[in-house]
Amino acid sequence: MNVLNETPWGTDWAWSLPLILLNVIIHVFGLAFIYDGFTVLLREMDRQRKFIFRFTVGMNAAVLLIVILHGIEATSWALAYLGLGAISDPKSAMLYSLGAMTGFGTGNVSLPPHWQMMGVLQSLAGLLLFGLTTAFMFAMFQAVWPSQQQAIGHQPPANPIGQ
Repeated sequence: MNVLNETPWGTDWAWSLPLILLNVIIHVFGLAFIYDGFTVLLREMDRQRKFIFRFTVGMNAAVLLIVILHGIEATSWALAYLGLGAISDPKSAMLYSLGAMTGFGTGNVSLPPHWQMMGVLQSLAGLLLFGLTTAFMFAMFQAVWPSQQQAIGHQPPANPIGQ
């Protein structure tokens, strides 16, 4: 039995690639929106408050919004699974989608054989999105921490790239 010859994965790719691109676009715009809000929040807070409090509030708000952003993206895949008839009920579709996206696994929910590549492609998309999120959170730390160092009289190290 040759699985590659018996499974029409072209359909999976045809549905998955636009979903991956849509999710990346949503993610990048969402992260940019969150970053703008984060920097405004830190700038607008009362200067008398301690940095760590402002930073904690800002990071908690950012993390909450990031979780919502990932939920929206998982919902787009769940809706695709429902629309394609790959999964029959919304709860199972969302469970499968979140499991595939996070790499956690899907429990007892599975896709029919001809849609299984789509689940793997969603997992690939999840890796990309969580990688973007990690880079974004690191960038938030980098954007704020040098200003805190300047506020307490320490200069951050010079940028070796010369920017």
